[in-house]
Amino acid sequence: MRKKLSKIITAICVFIGVVLYALFGYKGNTAVEPIPTINEPVQTEISIPVEEQQTTVTNVSDAFYNLQGLEKPARIQGRSERILERKNYTTSFNTKWNIPNWVAWDITKEELADNYNRSDFFVSDPDIAASRAVAYEDYSGSGYDRGHMCPAGDNHYDATAMDECFYMTNICPQDHELNKETWNDLEIACRRWARRYGKVYVVCGPIVYDADNAEVIGRRHKVVVPDAFFKVILVVNKQTPQAIGYIFQNNSSRKPWKAYSVDEVEEITGIDFFPTLPDEIENPLEANYDTSLWVWGN
Repeated sequence: MRKKLSKIITAICVFIGVVLYALFGYKGNTAVEPIPTINEPVQTEISIPVEEQQTTVTNVSDAFYNLQGLEKPARIQGRSERILERKNYTTSFNTKWNIPNWVAWDITKEELADNYNRSDFFVSDPDIAASRAVAYEDYSGSGYDRGHMCPAGDNHYDATAMDECFYMTNICPQDHELNKETWNDLEIACRRWARRYGKVYVVCGPIVYDADNAEVIGRRHKVVVPDAFFKVILVVNKQTPQAIGYIFQNNSSRKPWKAYSVDEVEEITGIDFFPTLPDEIENPLEANYDTSLWVWGN
């Protein structure tokens, strides 16, 4: 009787064990694997001169270097913005100020071919309704130049690119001395860097500190006169990237510009530059700069 009862109890225990295993995968005293730790990347200050990038050892992948639209800022919150794509640049046009918020483009060595002459034919943007489009005449007699954001000098390679850079959506009221001197000097330097490194990314535009009380010009359309201009520049060269920002006062002072980090220009303008960059590249890149690495003018 006891043997029979013992067999019955054993059978019941085996049955319960099978059920528990099926339901919960119970395996007895199985060791628990440790949770892997994640090492946070350490950000270091970038201090490799642009002039020495050919010998730097920190590589940027081809996939990163060939990102499309790397130069385009993020959309701006709380400001009029109409994005217009052109052959050689993109503009964020402010339909309330009648000037761009920003204009972004890249300069490649191949695009510096001198195939077409400067047209000097300023025209209203065909993508803006004729009744609302800023016209050449809106700047006449104002005392300000029709200042290019994306310059004609970056568009000699293609007839369409040259024509489109004279659209009034690429233009701001700009002090004459600034336009022909230091603003032009930096444009020339950007082309020199493009020849040296293969590609340069540029974003520039106006700064308006108080739009409600800003100076305006225009015979038919009110065009806001910027207080200043910004320009941020990124050189990648498939290796350690470098970036810097400049702000130019819209006046005829002997040295109207000052250098800034990209982060500082973002804070002043409210624009997020290079948002497609991976954070581990963007953060140190935009926080640091060294003017001695960017020799371009007086």
